[in-house]
This record gives sequence, structure tokens and C-alpha cells, in this order.
Amino acid sequence: MIGCGAGLRSGTNIVAGTFACLMSKLFTTFANAVSAAAGSPFAFIICAAYVIVWACTGPLFGFSDTWQLVINTSTAIITFLMVFLIQNTQNRDNGALHAKLDELIRVTVNADNEFIGIEHLTDEELKKILERVEANAHRLHGERRKRETGAAKARGRVKAKS
Repeated sequence: MIGCGAGLRSGTNIVAGTFACLMSKLFTTFANAVSAAAGSPFAFIICAAYVIVWACTGPLFGFSDTWQLVINTSTAIITFLMVFLIQNTQNRDNGALHAKLDELIRVTVNADNEFIGIEHLTDEELKKILERVEANAHRLHGERRKRETGAAKARGRVKAKS
């Protein structure tokens, strides 16, 4: 498995690299745990209960500006922090998925290695590749339909002769 230590031996500041690696691993662990917890039914129930309690306390506080500020501030802070945690998790998942797909392309005998690393291309370059792939797909579907039609006709001729 590839870890943080890969490539750090040649660096001059191993302590800083080790600290950065440790922080990265800690953040990854934290982000994964928070993402998993935030997506759970329990988290939804807690948030729904918080909103219900807040709404029920409205009459107690006279629906004041401070009462409204509580929900606005808390949801803004939570949303702000969750954006970064979820983005971190998404980036890591995407990177892992691309690495796995690139490896599958690499080890497949007749695969087009041109597709390895295309996630780094510009939107325009990706659009051109997508258009080419879709054109190939339409061509291949047409060829398959012709083969299937020809095979069905051949089966019909064999049945007619019997």
C-alpha cells in the first residue's frame, strides 16, 4: 500500500513531512467519520429534533431576532464546515476511483490507454473525447443490430427449410 512516507526520504525536512502526513491521516480519518455520521438516519433525527425544539421555543422568545439568529447562525456554521468535509471525502473517493479505473485500463489487453488520466483534461478536451466515444458506441450498436438481424434471418431460413 502506498503511504505518506513514499517520496519523503529524499526530502530535507523529514519531520515536517511526517507531521504533514500525520495531519493528513488524522484529517482523513476525521472527515470519513463525520461524513459517515452526517449521512446517518440518527444525524437526521437529531437535526430534525433541533429544528422542532427551536420552532417550539419561538413563542417563548417572542419570535425575536435573537431567536431567529440562533438557527441561522448554527445552520450556516454547520453547512460551511460540512462543505469542506464532504468535498474532501468526494475528492479522495474520486481519486481512488480514477486510480482503479486507470489500472483496469492499463491491464486490459486491447484497451485504449489514451483514457488513462483524462480527468486532468480541460472541459473542451473531455467533450471532444465524449463525442468520439459516443460516435463509436452508436457505430458499435449499429453493427450489433445488423448481426442480430442477420442471425434472426438465418434462423428463420433454417426453420423454413425444416
